[in-house]
Amino acid sequence: MKDQNSKKKPYNKWLSLINIPFQMGVIILLGVFLGRWLDKIVFDNEKQLFVIVVSLLSVFVALYNVIRQVNSLNK
Repeated sequence: MKDQNSKKKPYNKWLSLINIPFQMGVIILLGVFLGRWLDKIVFDNEKQLFVIVVSLLSVFVALYNVIRQVNSLNK
């Protein structure tokens, strides 16, 4: 049983870094769609205020997610 565990390849940290751009893109895209939905359907806002606010908030959430993942890789 120990032979099987010793033959496993070591965990590659670069593999987890590959997913970060996709995660950022999905978070920001969902934020933009949520802002558009709030402006058009819920509040009927012509100035697209919610698109700007929610998309900026989603950028900060995506950056926080990246910082959290990179910090966990360093430990």
